Amino acid sequence: MATLTYDLHTVDVNDEGYLTDPHQWSLELAHEMAREMGIELTDTHIAVLNFLRERYLAEQPLTIRRIGKSGIVTIKEFYGLFPGGPLKVSSKIAGIPKPASCV
Repeated sequence: MATLTYDLHTVDVNDEGYLTDPHQWSLELAHEMAREMGIELTDTHIAVLNFLRERYLAEQPLTIRRIGKSGIVTIKEFYGLFPGGPLKVSSKIAGIPKPASCV
């Protein structure tokens, strides 16, 4: 198991950089991770991250379509918030494993 150190946090990650323990996640860590990816988190970003975490912890499958139906953002807005593979990027920042629907 590898570790990554952000400004204030050291976390356990897998070989793709996803947290192996979602309980190590915090909003401060999310801001640090996003900053390293060139994303400045807004309230909308945080609402999406919280939605992802809630669904993951409830063991519900995560898909881009489900996020579009969440009422938080449209699919187009989701792509704008998390460029470069929105579900993979947002899941990483949310501290959850890469969804099975992502390649």
